Amino acid sequence: MDGIEQQVQDSTAELEAKSGARDRALVDSRDVVRQAARAIRALHRGEWDEASGILDRGRTLVRDTKEHLREYPDVYWAGYVQDAQKEFAEASILTAMIADDAVPTRSELGVEIAPYLNGLAEAASELRRYILDIIRHGGLDQMREAERALKVMDDVYTNLLTVDFPDALTGGLRRTTDALRAVVERTRGDLTITIRQAELERALRSRSVS
Repeated sequence: MDGIEQQVQDSTAELEAKSGARDRALVDSRDVVRQAARAIRALHRGEWDEASGILDRGRTLVRDTKEHLREYPDVYWAGYVQDAQKEFAEASILTAMIADDAVPTRSELGVEIAPYLNGLAEAASELRRYILDIIRHGGLDQMREAERALKVMDDVYTNLLTVDFPDALTGGLRRTTDALRAVVERTRGDLTITIRQAELERALRSRSVS
């Protein structure tokens, strides 16, 4: 029985290392979520350089977290790391959507499948705010950009409908996609009404001038 003490000591040392990795992952994951929220706020303010810098820091945290949890897959897959990856994916994808660039791939972002797909859906939902800003501040000539953004939302929704796997694999993607559908329909209605009103006002002004 002489080895019992040593085995307990060795196990305790391993648990201490694992606990330290977990604590660091929790802190870094919270930071990623904060960075993603800051990046989205910057995007809606048109502060592209600020958003880009924030996302760069978020990307570093995502990569480093994956690396230092390599020996602890149970900690990595506990949930909060994937939640942070989803928020980072959302902010990064939203950036591309607003800029009309190619959507970054999952490997480019360094995130897992479920966080990526849910981040894609939530980025599409966030486009509603972008479209509403255009509606509030833009004229009829700027509605083309709003229509482009709405098409992106619709494309995301249509494609995500084809992902038919259990929620355990997709992280509840079905619910996220259902929520996106409602957002798309509300946004389509808002944009349609706005365009028709603007066209009517333009027609009335044209008649009054003539």
